[in-house]
Amino acid sequence: MELKRIGVVGAGTMGNGISQAFAAAGFEVAMTDVAQAQLDRAMAAIGGSYDRLVKKEKMSAAEKAAALGRIRASTELAAIKGCDLVIEAQLDELAPAEAIIASNTSSISITRLAAATRRPARVIGMHFFNPVAMMALVELIRGLQTAEETYAAVEVLAKRIGKHPVQVRNSPGFVVNRMLCPMINEAIFALGEGLASAEQIDEAMKLGANHPIGPLALADLIGLDVELAVMQVLFEGFKDPKYRPAPLLVEMVEAGYLGRKTGRGFFSYGQ
Repeated sequence: MELKRIGVVGAGTMGNGISQAFAAAGFEVAMTDVAQAQLDRAMAAIGGSYDRLVKKEKMSAAEKAAALGRIRASTELAAIKGCDLVIEAQLDELAPAEAIIASNTSSISITRLAAATRRPARVIGMHFFNPVAMMALVELIRGLQTAEETYAAVEVLAKRIGKHPVQVRNSPGFVVNRMLCPMINEAIFALGEGLASAEQIDEAMKLGANHPIGPLALADLIGLDVELAVMQVLFEGFKDPKYRPAPLLVEMVEAGYLGRKTGRGFFSYGQ
């Protein structure tokens, strides 16, 4: 199963990063979004990322132009017709019958998504990490129905765009979020209990555990609403109280303090 044309639904941070990675590796990409303004921002972001690669001499100007030329941005979902793999879920009716549908979800059950389609054997999780251009990992999640040939084709594809695929069985949170989000949640518990300040908690983890970024700053980067959503998936999936969301996390989300994207989370970002 050879995959040549990639459809990406959603041109936000993850969508444009995924599109960038595939186009740079030589794939034709159809990137769609409901808003033209979002597509314009995405193409500008992709161009800026390629410019940085050109400046670092990791890409030539000609390669940049060719990569940008391989991305077709459209507000019409019909643009994904003819794609061999579509990255997102619930596009069963538009994608060709033989196409693979991959979801970039960080926590939703791939088995459940596959069951809602007419091609469950061709549904797989392909979880990229932010920023896509910098992060080598892709979690490949098998649903109960995922065919071996589907997994094999997507594993080859991930390697072709320079990513390191890790095979994961379908389970709440998969691998990284299963471990990472509870750690962040525990840091929020510690902050809420007054154990230390946000700055001190992050400094302690950077210096004591050699983390490049503290858990609270990381929560702000991910988005506190996303962190809460993952914790709720873990709590509901396992029914284990160790996954209960920290009350302070819930309150921060209720206040609209979602982190970098709103200018305020556990730290302020001057927006």
